[in-house]
Amino acid sequence: MAQAWRCSGLRWSADGPELVWDGGRRSALTWGKRVAFGAADGGVRQCVGARGHPCPVRAGVSGRSTGARCEECARLDRAHSVAADTMADDPRPYHVYLAWFGPGMVKVGITAEERGSARLLEQGAVCFSWLGLGPLMAARRTEELLRAALRVPDRIPYADKRAVRSDLPGTAAERAAELGELHARAVALGGWPESLAREPYRPVDHAEVFGLPGLAPAVGEVRELVVGGVISGQLVAAAGPDLHLENGGRVVVLDTRVMTGWQLVPVATGELTVPVREFKKAEVSVQDGLF
Repeated sequence: MAQAWRCSGLRWSADGPELVWDGGRRSALTWGKRVAFGAADGGVRQCVGARGHPCPVRAGVSGRSTGARCEECARLDRAHSVAADTMADDPRPYHVYLAWFGPGMVKVGITAEERGSARLLEQGAVCFSWLGLGPLMAARRTEELLRAALRVPDRIPYADKRAVRSDLPGTAAERAAELGELHARAVALGGWPESLAREPYRPVDHAEVFGLPGLAPAVGEVRELVVGGVISGQLVAAAGPDLHLENGGRVVVLDTRVMTGWQLVPVATGELTVPVREFKKAEVSVQDGLF
């Protein structure tokens, strides 16, 4: 019987995407790689815990949950996150950034300087540019200023990101055009905290890193893993937590967050037998306008 491994999720390294397993083992993902696995027989999806600590009760979680945490662990994880505004004394410098995911889809966010562009890769940002750098609370105030003044959100739904990945502008300059206009407007605004230094416009494009040029449209997404079900396909692209897998001439998106908490085993079959939600036409809800 094949050894089962519990998945900890997808991580982005300097060499590209990697699946991470409990215990620290990593599986590098390259274009064309065959991905084939299933949930171990008799397995139950367990809560992944919070802040690096296992769930004390090993609670079961829903197969469709992208968080893979029980209610208590989810509360603890959120309480210690930057987004919860509970880390005002964090001494690390933070970047404010603008990220572009497709036409009409730009968001503002913050990330610790020491993380570099990892946060942008994790979100599936097709291109981005830094806006400023400074203390955490100054970065947070600037993020709120830009949201209010420029009407840009701090979150873009993953469904919207997926819907446009195969139909993006063809060149890096075209993809960055909206980003450049918004960056210019942002740095010209008054009201920035004095402790946050503005940064010049230097767009970074991830289309090649994600494998997006020439990507065929996805026909659906994996809803959940089930015991006895199989995920199988050839990796053609990856962005954020998503793997785009080709099977039988059709591309399906696997959000690797639904893998976490499962004990997985390799399989030889070429069939894809887990529940898949078929995409409808024009599912994306683009922002009404940037300006």
